[in-house]
Amino acid sequence: MGSNMAENHPVGFQYVVEARLRGAKIMHVDPRFTRTSAMSNLHVPIRPGTDIAFLGGVINYILENERYFKDYVVRYTNAPVIINEDFADTEDTGGLFSGWDPERGYDISTWSYAGMEVSAAAGQREQGGATGEQAHYAHGGALEHGQPPERDETLEHPRCVFQLLKKHYRRYTPEMIEKICGCKKEQFLEVAEALCENSGRERTSAVVYSVGWTQHTHGVQNIRAASIIKLLLGNIGRPGGGILALRGHASIQGSTDIPTLYNILPGYIPMPNAHAHSNLDLFVERNASPTGYWGNMKAYTVSLLKAYWGEAATQENDFCFDYLPRLTGDHSINPAIMGMVDGRVKGFFVMGENPAVGSANGRLQRLALANLEWLVVRDMTEIETAAFWYDSPEIETGELKPEDIATEVFFLPAASHVEKKGCFTNTQRLLQ
Repeated sequence: MGSNMAENHPVGFQYVVEARLRGAKIMHVDPRFTRTSAMSNLHVPIRPGTDIAFLGGVINYILENERYFKDYVVRYTNAPVIINEDFADTEDTGGLFSGWDPERGYDISTWSYAGMEVSAAAGQREQGGATGEQAHYAHGGALEHGQPPERDETLEHPRCVFQLLKKHYRRYTPEMIEKICGCKKEQFLEVAEALCENSGRERTSAVVYSVGWTQHTHGVQNIRAASIIKLLLGNIGRPGGGILALRGHASIQGSTDIPTLYNILPGYIPMPNAHAHSNLDLFVERNASPTGYWGNMKAYTVSLLKAYWGEAATQENDFCFDYLPRLTGDHSINPAIMGMVDGRVKGFFVMGENPAVGSANGRLQRLALANLEWLVVRDMTEIETAAFWYDSPEIETGELKPEDIATEVFFLPAASHVEKKGCFTNTQRLLQ
């Protein structure tokens, strides 16, 4: 779903074809009939943007027909955990979950595990509320003294995660999927049954997606819905299972894992804030969770600092925590581009990106580049971002003239990933 793998990832798709020839069933759920569809056993056309409804139907099918892998669900997911009694689902509050504030967004305190306080690692950091990047280490909160949350391993408690999930997704009937997605009910049922049939204790199925899922307004929710399916079927963390995100570069996922993103450090440790994190202990206090993996935030951070600065990082100097750069606000690409337009951002480094044609609103991107004092582009070929000042739609129309563009462009050669040492994350999230 969300991928035309045969055309956009042909080397990887070779193995899908080989699997099909050995008896694997390949199903393509996509609004268009593409080469991937032609090479699949089944193509299910759906209306654009209805992926979440289709996935919700699969979740409901698994739950209503008791096709979930119960031993896995009880032991390796939070399905048995009891949720705060103040939590309310959408049908109880007129279409919104509990905690909605029109001015501030969701207050997620009612979503936490019963008896727990919401910790910083639940997404309530100084930079804002619960967001996509923070979901990598999201928690339901923490009890005092680090006790585990209350559980019901029979999965019968009305407020356990499993029962709340079942209640929420019961609306996604096959008839509703047919109405929303536009596919035939029989096609949907064929997909749902095939996934269930090929999952459980002995078998696993995989879900493959690309930016056809990611680049939606609610792209994160597409992937989360797929994650629920794979966890219910016992397909996460087992050979042949999982959710594979296909990307066009050797280490796009590595940008998050290793990472090159502005707001996180390797291992999903948050980047320190200039105003909130004056020392290591304060940083840990405001970002750690009393329970779970993120209760080890200090150990993770110290390990990273010692990897950076070796013997120079000692307890006496706060493990060189002061050497880390600090966030002073939102430094993501859209505010940066607007900063160029406004004249606040004077220079720009472009590595592994091509914003002149690859980012939203290409015209705005090119006008922003024309407002810089200097631009450094490092790539293997002269991409459009390097050539915008003499070869772009705005030059053709006369909106921009090369002689009027003051941006000094430095175009530097780059080595590809096969020419240098380093780390990258492959589609299965293996770090190499």
